[in-house]
Amino acid sequence: MNHSKTMRPLFASCMLACITSFSLPAFADEAIKAAPANLLEAIQQGEPMTNFRLRYESVDQDGLQDTAHAFTLRSLIGWQTAPLHDFSLAAQLTDVHEFNHDFNDRADNLSEPGKATYPNIVDPSYTGINQLYVDWTGVKNTKLRLGRQQLNLDNVRFIGDIGFRQNMQVFDGVSVLNKSLPNTELFAAHFDKVRQINTARRSGNVDIVNAKYRISVSEALTGYGYFIDVANLSQNGQPDGGPTAASSVVSAGNGLGASQDLAPATTDASSKTFGLRLDGARKVSDHWKLLYTAEYAKQDDYRGGSALIDAHYYKLAGGVMYDGWSIRLDHEELSSNGGKYAFQTPLGTNHLFQGWADVFLVTPRQGIRDTFVSLAGSIEKAKLYAEYHVFKSDKAYDTLNGQLGNKYGTEFDASVAYPFSKKITGKLEYAKFMESDVYGGSLTAAVRKGDKEIVWATAMYVF
Repeated sequence: MNHSKTMRPLFASCMLACITSFSLPAFADEAIKAAPANLLEAIQQGEPMTNFRLRYESVDQDGLQDTAHAFTLRSLIGWQTAPLHDFSLAAQLTDVHEFNHDFNDRADNLSEPGKATYPNIVDPSYTGINQLYVDWTGVKNTKLRLGRQQLNLDNVRFIGDIGFRQNMQVFDGVSVLNKSLPNTELFAAHFDKVRQINTARRSGNVDIVNAKYRISVSEALTGYGYFIDVANLSQNGQPDGGPTAASSVVSAGNGLGASQDLAPATTDASSKTFGLRLDGARKVSDHWKLLYTAEYAKQDDYRGGSALIDAHYYKLAGGVMYDGWSIRLDHEELSSNGGKYAFQTPLGTNHLFQGWADVFLVTPRQGIRDTFVSLAGSIEKAKLYAEYHVFKSDKAYDTLNGQLGNKYGTEFDASVAYPFSKKITGKLEYAKFMESDVYGGSLTAAVRKGDKEIVWATAMYVF
């Protein structure tokens, strides 16, 4: 069923009604301090969940004949009521419209017919329910949420909504947040469905526990456990497709030889991950702060997952901030189990890690060691950011002429954001990945991690 075609008339009607409602004083401008006495007042005292994001994206990728150009608009239309008898309701529709088709949108994680010569830009047309949930706050310092919901935990390395893409990742299930203990946040959740950015819906079980203790306003110690048993999340370089997909990865080279066993298809990639994260900014004077991060996690098989799922993750980082400017050095490793399996983060906002060019959204079987320096600051209202990465593998891999290599390449990323008003923000972003050793011993685009250059121009309007 094509949700985009069947729901567009309904979406257009809802958009018109929602926009019209913003002109009503009771919704927009009149602050009502008294608790709502009925459903109508709960709606009137609620808050919008509405914004529009227009984006142009261009991708030039080695090994593909055509340069991709995507011009898309994401519309989020929603409202959350004020609490009434400890209950509040949130509903949000989403619509992503493609104005052109000069790119491979990977809808449902499948290559778009006739677009195999274009790089992927995973922003397929889609209309549907983005969020629909009920919050209950009947227990002090506790919020229970039931339904479809966005979720961002910590730095979104492991759990995130991938909000950079036009279609976000959302979860169906129940979550609970408790703040009863001083300076402590306890979070737990169970989800049985995940809608990914390619609009495919995956069924299974995702169980989450996350405990954060705030050392200070800007420092925290977090412990977590993530239990993921969901088929076809494209972990470990395996697209949907079972044994055929698995054999294609073997032929890509693994630094071991084709006779070695590899982790099976994604349907057997269930994993559990336990970790601890210390992160913060320590004030040392009125102008200076010290920045630091130390994190470690261990990943193993879970609920029948392959016994080869055995890898670790760590991150060490330090830096300084002077007023609004900061510079820091990070080193992050997602290890390899001897070239057979590498640490994966299938539900994280991976676009923000290992460079914005999205070369390493899935960790290669040989793992990755990413050392990068980042600089952030502002000039007047403009916010500036840049980072430079050096990528190496944890385990050497096959490259050209039967040689082994461990240098994936380097990447430079930069952005500038400018608020034109309280409601309108513009942003320009750039990413350039430069290949070093040729990954996989082949020059085919499906194997090598060739040069890749991306430009984004984005405008956001928020109600």
